[in-house]
Amino acid sequence: MADSFDVIVIGGGPAGYPAAIRAGQNGLSVACIDEWKNHDGSAAFGGTCLNAGCIPSKALLESTELYHRAREEFAVHGIQVPNVSIDVTTMQKRKSGIVKKMTDGVMALLKGAGVTPLQGHGRLLPDRKVEFKSHQGEVRTLSAKQVVLASGSTPIELKSAAFDGKRIIDSWGALELTAVPNRLGVIGAGVIGLELGSVWRRLGSEVVVLEALDTFLGIADQQVAKEAAKQFKKLGMDIRTGAKVTGAAVKGDAVKVSYTDAKGEQSLEVDTLVVAVGRRPFTAELLAAGTGVQLDARGFITVDDKCRTGVEGVWAIGDCVRGPMLAHKGKEEGVMVADLIAGHYGEVNYRIVPSVIYTAPEIAWVGETEEQVKASGRPYKVGVFPFMASGRARAMESTQGFAKLIADQASDEILGVHIIGPMAGELIAEAVLAMEYTASAEDLQRTIHAHPTLSEALHEAALAADKRAIDNINR
Repeated sequence: MADSFDVIVIGGGPAGYPAAIRAGQNGLSVACIDEWKNHDGSAAFGGTCLNAGCIPSKALLESTELYHRAREEFAVHGIQVPNVSIDVTTMQKRKSGIVKKMTDGVMALLKGAGVTPLQGHGRLLPDRKVEFKSHQGEVRTLSAKQVVLASGSTPIELKSAAFDGKRIIDSWGALELTAVPNRLGVIGAGVIGLELGSVWRRLGSEVVVLEALDTFLGIADQQVAKEAAKQFKKLGMDIRTGAKVTGAAVKGDAVKVSYTDAKGEQSLEVDTLVVAVGRRPFTAELLAAGTGVQLDARGFITVDDKCRTGVEGVWAIGDCVRGPMLAHKGKEEGVMVADLIAGHYGEVNYRIVPSVIYTAPEIAWVGETEEQVKASGRPYKVGVFPFMASGRARAMESTQGFAKLIADQASDEILGVHIIGPMAGELIAEAVLAMEYTASAEDLQRTIHAHPTLSEALHEAALAADKRAIDNINR
């Protein structure tokens, strides 16, 4: 193995491995170091996203949605599925198979781009030196002209509800459950908490979600959040806002959770408690003394808008730096940095990073919420189209929710798009593309959308902004 490279990337997750691959595509010599280990001790590239986050959660969401639909919806189509049941072992085996293929695929992609994959711990030393300690204990010192830090993030642990790995677990543990808990508690009504709660609620768990904030889904447009709360209630999820957890103790085969709300001291007993209150940057043993790389008050690596750390030749990307902790944001930062290192153009438009919650119905948005636009004082207009009026949504028996478009009143520029409904995560891509090119609501109005499709909802929402919708009776 070479001791010197043009680029060393520390971290092989959704920010790190794309950075390494693009650097390799740019003709540079590259090493990518990743220390991920699975519960069985096996090493794998792909970080949290592929191993214990995005990919396994979507696999379980897909399986459980099909099960839920078979039980609750298929009869409407004339499809009779008597005595439908779920085999959790098979479901988990399928999920694990998908994860294995994806992580093996990352290794193949790295090698295909000429990247040297190194499995173990990487630590930045002064003068762009990197200490590499393999999983077998071998220690080597490598050097690079450029170093990219992509160490990712880790779940936040509450002192009041410390993980025990059995009854009180993190999001990874919630993806590995081998049986359906009768009673599941979730601390945190964010993206992760709602997705995990949905998985096990569909399989029969009695799910209670405790959210410390008084506002449900405060990061989303509040018209969307209100609709989402209604749909989660229909699913049978008990979401309690303003509920601040003060303690959790394992008592035999149960967990007793104490919390306070507007009514005072409360308690809840569950079989399993999932703590999903967010994530923090993972920088443990990442920076040796004297590197010059700075951390902010919250532990994030300090960078500028091009992901430069301020130390010559050292960059940082993904969850360990500012901005939303999203795999696609990290990926684009990785590509940008690799191109900048090679002397090419690189940029990330942070104004239009989309967000998706993969529940049913799905929730997706890009740009500003109506609350944010209103607070700015900027005159605006809004168009909303309900999926109830969509022929395709009706045919799919998926009429919950709506598409919402916000545009500047004077210039007609699209400021934000918010969707709750079927395939929202796919539909939002059109809005992202439109906003990347500073499109107006009229641009979407004049774009022909195939009929009958779900994408017509966005077309009609754009028309509704000017009170010109064709298929919306509430225009």
